[in-house]
Amino acid sequence: MSVEEYKLTPRQHAFFDTFGYLAFPGLLADRIDEIISAFEDLWAQHGGGHQGQQHDHERRSCIVQFIDSSEILCTLLDDPRILGICTSLMGADFNYNGSDGNLYAGDTGWHSDGRHEDMLHIKLAFYLDPITRDAGCLRVIPGSHRLGDDYERAINEQVTKSAATWGLDGCDVPAMALETQPGDLVCFNHNTKHAAFGGSGRRRMFTMNCCQRYPEDRLVDLRKNLSASARFWVERAYGEPIVRTASPERMTHLEQCLANDGHLAELSRKARQEMPEPSRG
Repeated sequence: MSVEEYKLTPRQHAFFDTFGYLAFPGLLADRIDEIISAFEDLWAQHGGGHQGQQHDHERRSCIVQFIDSSEILCTLLDDPRILGICTSLMGADFNYNGSDGNLYAGDTGWHSDGRHEDMLHIKLAFYLDPITRDAGCLRVIPGSHRLGDDYERAINEQVTKSAATWGLDGCDVPAMALETQPGDLVCFNHNTKHAAFGGSGRRRMFTMNCCQRYPEDRLVDLRKNLSASARFWVERAYGEPIVRTASPERMTHLEQCLANDGHLAELSRKARQEMPEPSRG
């Protein structure tokens, strides 16, 4: 496999630019068994749930620096299929911005993962169980990533109060339901409004976050974005295994965040003093 084989087509670029997401059925089907095994190994190492406690099937459990902590999962950042998508959207020197592993329970209301006006940030989402429309699959509102236009403003202001504004429960808001099988991949712009409704109390998924490399005059914004991870008590941008095992090619996607994470240790120390346990998300 080569990265060039998995570069996006002009039609895929147009679709992503217009609607804010892409789906890749079966893209990683040949790796899904080792991915699931590594996923479960990490949860076992963390006691099965949040903060070493068993997952209670009622609240989301989350582990940050997730693929970073597995010598198997961190190779996803070397996989030509992942690199083909990321380099197509963000350039050959894109940044890897971290990962989280999740055991979801219950609904996830409508939200976006950021509001980035001129720097593209994307999320790659891996669902490890068959997930349908009414059983917790990802739903996206197409076009809600296009900040500043009238449609996006209306969605942003009203979707979290859909019952009052539109007479619709969150699950009835018009959206694309991206049903998936293990081995599928979903990619979306951080700005895109998304949610999930229904499903079991232990829905397995993990994400990779990536963005365009920041220009030198915008590094203060990069540091601000990195600061958000301090609430999880992390002191560096990445977990140790992903850096230790990195090839020169992988380091291309790590080096800018590593060079700008020096403030995280102090922020993490303050977070430990202010919060009894790390955030779940």
